[in-house]
Amino acid sequence: MTDPSQTPRSSSADARVAQVEITVGRVGRAHGLRGDVFLEVRTDQPERRFAPGSAFNTRRGTLVLESTRWHGARLLAKFAQASDRASAELLRGVELQVVVPADERPADPEEFYDHQLRGMTAHREGGPAFGRVSDVLHLPGQDMLVLDVEGVEVLVPFVAEIVPVVDLDTGRVEIADRPGLLSDSPGADRNLEA
Repeated sequence: MTDPSQTPRSSSADARVAQVEITVGRVGRAHGLRGDVFLEVRTDQPERRFAPGSAFNTRRGTLVLESTRWHGARLLAKFAQASDRASAELLRGVELQVVVPADERPADPEEFYDHQLRGMTAHREGGPAFGRVSDVLHLPGQDMLVLDVEGVEVLVPFVAEIVPVVDLDTGRVEIADRPGLLSDSPGADRNLEA
């Protein structure tokens, strides 16, 4: 779940609840002639996030969802702002963001919003801290944690076998070292807490 522009902000004066923007999807290629587009879904709650009438913040302004339908395993969407194929093609690559409370957590305990992971301390499995999570990349093959280890970026596959512990309450992720994963990274053998 990508959420590149997650600047906490206050909502109405009454609530004063910190909020963040999270990316729940990305517009893919156009399909057909009536403005339908495929969506790259980046949420574990597509029925909730992509309900008709939902509005999304984008770099091109607000997009309002008119309808969705599943086309095999892929989600097709129709936005009010795209009435034909040409206008739908212009939306390709646009990230769809929604505003949520900053303390909201995904329903699945194995899922995390990117803003929750950024800044967490990276520890060797059962050991000392050696870096911080600076970003999360959503690549076609898998998600990757970007660790800052003494100013050097180290990419770590974000899979349970390599990142067995993500503790949001303590701000800690544990990395299971594998040959060539951390041993060649500068500072990965030092304790940052010392």
